[in-house]
Amino acid sequence: MSNPPSPHRALLPALVLVLAAAATPPAHAAATPEPAPTPRPAAASAAADHPTYIVTVRRGLDPGAVARAYGITPVHVFRTVMNGFAAPLSPGQVEALRATDTLVESVEQDGSASSGGPAGA
Repeated sequence: MSNPPSPHRALLPALVLVLAAAATPPAHAAATPEPAPTPRPAAASAAADHPTYIVTVRRGLDPGAVARAYGITPVHVFRTVMNGFAAPLSPGQVEALRATDTLVESVEQDGSASSGGPAGA
Protein backbone atom coordinates (compact mmCIF):
# COMPACT_ATOMS: atom_id res chain seq x y z
CA MET A 1 0.00 0.00 0.00
CA SER A 2 1.58 3.26 -1.10
CA ASN A 3 0.98 6.65 0.42
CA PRO A 4 -0.66 9.31 -1.74
CA PRO A 5 1.69 12.14 -2.82
CA SER A 6 1.94 14.97 -0.29
CA PRO A 7 0.29 18.24 -1.39
CA HIS A 8 3.29 20.07 0.13
CA ARG A 9 5.71 18.39 -2.27
CA ALA A 10 4.43 20.63 -5.10
CA LEU A 11 5.35 23.73 -3.05
CA LEU A 12 8.98 22.68 -2.56
CA PRO A 13 10.43 24.28 -5.76
CA ALA A 14 8.72 27.60 -4.97
CA LEU A 15 9.99 27.52 -1.39
CA VAL A 16 13.55 26.91 -2.58
CA LEU A 17 13.34 29.95 -4.88
CA VAL A 18 11.98 32.17 -2.09
CA LEU A 19 14.72 31.12 0.32
CA ALA A 20 17.43 31.62 -2.31
CA ALA A 21 16.14 35.12 -3.10
CA ALA A 22 16.05 36.03 0.60
CA ALA A 23 19.64 34.89 1.09
CA THR A 24 20.96 36.93 -1.84
CA PRO A 25 21.80 40.55 -0.91
CA PRO A 26 20.36 43.24 -3.16
CA ALA A 27 22.63 44.45 -5.97
CA HIS A 28 23.09 47.90 -4.40
CA ALA A 29 24.35 46.34 -1.13
CA ALA A 30 27.35 44.76 -2.82
CA ALA A 31 28.07 47.75 -5.07
CA THR A 32 29.62 49.98 -2.40
CA PRO A 33 31.25 48.10 0.44
CA GLU A 34 31.84 50.14 3.58
CA PRO A 35 35.53 50.96 3.87
CA ALA A 36 37.09 49.74 7.08
CA PRO A 37 38.41 52.54 9.29
CA THR A 38 42.17 52.76 9.35
CA PRO A 39 43.21 53.31 12.95
CA ARG A 40 45.95 55.74 13.77
CA PRO A 41 48.47 55.03 16.50
CA ALA A 42 46.58 54.72 19.77
CA ALA A 43 46.36 58.04 21.56
CA ALA A 44 46.30 58.18 25.31
CA SER A 45 43.06 56.70 26.52
CA ALA A 46 40.55 59.14 27.89
CA ALA A 47 40.08 59.21 31.62
CA ALA A 48 36.64 59.73 33.10
CA ASP A 49 37.57 63.32 33.97
CA HIS A 50 38.13 64.27 30.30
CA PRO A 51 35.34 66.28 28.67
CA THR A 52 32.77 64.53 26.51
CA TYR A 53 32.85 65.21 22.77
CA ILE A 54 30.32 64.65 20.02
CA VAL A 55 32.02 63.08 17.00
CA THR A 56 30.20 63.16 13.65
CA VAL A 57 31.28 60.29 11.41
CA ARG A 58 30.97 60.37 7.62
CA ARG A 59 27.71 58.96 6.26
CA GLY A 60 27.96 55.29 5.32
CA LEU A 61 30.47 54.44 8.04
CA ASP A 62 29.63 52.64 11.28
CA PRO A 63 30.26 55.12 14.11
CA GLY A 64 30.86 52.28 16.58
CA ALA A 65 33.54 50.80 14.33
CA VAL A 66 35.26 54.18 13.95
CA ALA A 67 35.27 54.63 17.75
CA ARG A 68 36.71 51.13 18.25
CA ALA A 69 39.41 51.78 15.62
CA TYR A 70 40.63 54.66 17.80
CA GLY A 71 40.36 52.73 21.07
CA ILE A 72 37.35 54.79 22.17
CA THR A 73 34.40 53.44 24.16
CA PRO A 74 31.40 55.62 23.32
CA VAL A 75 28.83 56.51 25.97
CA HIS A 76 26.29 56.80 23.15
CA VAL A 77 26.20 55.94 19.43
CA PHE A 78 23.93 57.99 17.15
CA ARG A 79 22.52 56.47 13.97
CA THR A 80 19.20 58.22 13.34
CA VAL A 81 19.40 62.01 13.39
CA MET A 82 23.16 62.05 12.97
CA ASN A 83 25.87 59.48 12.36
CA GLY A 84 28.35 59.60 15.21
CA PHE A 85 29.06 59.00 18.86
CA ALA A 86 29.59 60.74 22.20
CA ALA A 87 32.56 59.86 24.39
CA PRO A 88 34.98 61.38 26.89
CA LEU A 89 38.17 62.04 24.89
CA SER A 90 41.72 62.89 25.81
CA PRO A 91 43.42 65.78 23.98
CA GLY A 92 45.40 63.18 21.97
CA GLN A 93 42.24 61.39 20.87
CA VAL A 94 40.62 64.68 19.86
CA GLU A 95 43.69 65.56 17.79
CA ALA A 96 43.80 62.12 16.14
CA LEU A 97 40.09 62.24 15.22
CA ARG A 98 40.35 65.78 13.86
CA ALA A 99 43.35 64.76 11.73
CA THR A 100 41.28 62.36 9.62
CA ASP A 101 38.87 63.93 7.17
CA THR A 102 38.12 60.59 5.50
CA LEU A 103 36.29 59.17 8.53
CA VAL A 104 35.25 62.11 10.69
CA GLU A 105 33.32 65.26 9.75
CA SER A 106 33.56 67.06 13.10
CA VAL A 107 34.68 66.74 16.70
CA GLU A 108 32.94 69.17 19.06
CA GLN A 109 33.04 69.39 22.83
CA ASP A 110 29.65 68.56 24.29
CA GLY A 111 27.92 71.42 26.00
CA SER A 112 24.55 72.79 26.85
CA ALA A 113 22.27 74.14 24.18
CA SER A 114 19.40 76.52 24.54
CA SER A 115 16.80 78.08 22.34
CA GLY A 116 15.43 81.51 22.67
CA GLY A 117 16.87 84.95 23.07
CA PRO A 118 20.26 86.20 24.15
CA ALA A 119 21.83 84.90 27.32
CA GLY A 120 20.51 86.54 30.44
CA ALA A 121 17.31 87.66 28.75
